[in-house]
Amino acid sequence: MKKSYFAFILVIVLGLVLTACSGSNSNSGTNSNTSGNKEESFVTTKKTKEMVDGMLAKIQQPALGEMTGDMVKQMYYFDPAILEEYTIMSPMINIKTNEIAVFKVKDAKDLAAVEDGIEKRAADVQKSFETYLPDQYENAKNYKLVTKGNYAFFVISEDADKFVTEFDSFFAKK
Repeated sequence: MKKSYFAFILVIVLGLVLTACSGSNSNSGTNSNTSGNKEESFVTTKKTKEMVDGMLAKIQQPALGEMTGDMVKQMYYFDPAILEEYTIMSPMINIKTNEIAVFKVKDAKDLAAVEDGIEKRAADVQKSFETYLPDQYENAKNYKLVTKGNYAFFVISEDADKFVTEFDSFFAKK
């Protein structure tokens, strides 16, 4: 009896993981929350990695792994070559929607492409969770997207507002 119960649970878990890994190119239903006046100039001395590490040190999240290279182009729909630097932390296991990303563009004109890519990424996360794990789907719908100067910040978390406050604390008006 215990072996069959274990096998049944294993099949369910694997099914959930495989479903979460499936992608979508849909751009419907995004909920962008952009703030920051682009007329104002903001400066920071922090690197994107320092920002993300600082936020994660203060606000506990589930296990996250760093996303790099080709994964950025595939998941965010823009070429990472337009970035000066970036740090993206995404769930190690796709049963959570939590994701934190800070992007610094080389040229401010590319910020729109990054924002568009973030919105597509948010829509993909929502799509992958809309048929199961309703709490995570709601979490994904309430993402935050903030821009400051040449930086874009994206977060999906139950504590998204805390993350935005922390992100804002890294900047001073010039």
